[in-house]
Amino acid sequence: MQRSSRSPEVLRERLSTWLRGHRPDAEITDLQGTSATGMSSDTLLFDATWTEPDQVGPAEHQLVARLAPDPGDVPVFPAYDLTRQFDLIRAVGASTTVPVPPTFWNEPTTDALGTAFFVMGRVDGVVPPDVMPYNFGDSWLFEATGEQQRALQNATVDLLAELHDMPMPDFLEFDEPGDTALRRHVAHTRAWYDFCALDAGRAPLIERGFDWLDDHWPEQEPDAVVCWGDARIGNVLYRDFAPTAVLDWEMAGVGPRELDLAWLIHAHRNFEDLAKLLGMPGMPDFLRRDDVVARYTAASGYTPQDLDFYEVYCAVQWSIVFLRTGTRQVRFGERDAPTDPDEFLYNREPLQRMLAGEYF
Repeated sequence: MQRSSRSPEVLRERLSTWLRGHRPDAEITDLQGTSATGMSSDTLLFDATWTEPDQVGPAEHQLVARLAPDPGDVPVFPAYDLTRQFDLIRAVGASTTVPVPPTFWNEPTTDALGTAFFVMGRVDGVVPPDVMPYNFGDSWLFEATGEQQRALQNATVDLLAELHDMPMPDFLEFDEPGDTALRRHVAHTRAWYDFCALDAGRAPLIERGFDWLDDHWPEQEPDAVVCWGDARIGNVLYRDFAPTAVLDWEMAGVGPRELDLAWLIHAHRNFEDLAKLLGMPGMPDFLRRDDVVARYTAASGYTPQDLDFYEVYCAVQWSIVFLRTGTRQVRFGERDAPTDPDEFLYNREPLQRMLAGEYF
């Protein structure tokens, strides 16, 4: 899937000029788009040299720039607050041992590159692939031993437990109306869906999903914590099956811990559903709900509740992602627009079974 219409050559020239405003002798020695499969912000990998005041000569730095996407490229989200992401990464790094990339500079204006962006350090590690999905076979995680897979699973759950215990930054709460953090979170997601439907058309299955959530709302909402939002192993760099950096904070917000836990579980379920559909072996013993809940409870002292509700909510959000990325494929000529927007939803059949009470 094509992700950006921006020219790397133009970006390199303009980024070089901007970088010299911070380090006068800076030189970009290499720049390329990432091969990562994320479909939200644009990501540039680049190497640069410069001399710090206490250094004799220039040193080389491996860097990453995260850019808000071009509005013409059908961005996944209606707005990209890069400063919010930058500040959250810094807050996580300062108040927890959750591994995040080192942060260098935030550029909130559009003067340099035509869009806001920030620069962080590059971290060594490997990511469980999305294309083809890691559970389809022929991936480093699929070929790992059961003990190694469990080590990765446990370490990922542990970092969620620590993240959820960090002090609450005052800039994370959503502005949408609602008398609880969960109400505001769902209202924020509805606004996101309304934005996507302007181009794709309204998807009946997604709207049924919102109705289901209203009808099955938890009787008691847990306390709100810092939520990563896109809590899946495809957004973590690992080395020797231990996390080295947590990435992609566009969806971060405030809400119950269950939002992240259900997302971690459901992201894997999505791939398992696809594997089953295509006759692939899958990884049915990986990230099972009972195992994740047991590990999280041991790490945090908190027992997650109402995970059926939160997993349906995850499925609705994934459907909105598919609705938007399908619209992007139409924009880049990679597919024709369907007559029924539900045809964009790769998780259509599992979500239908969830709403019918036949999935879990």
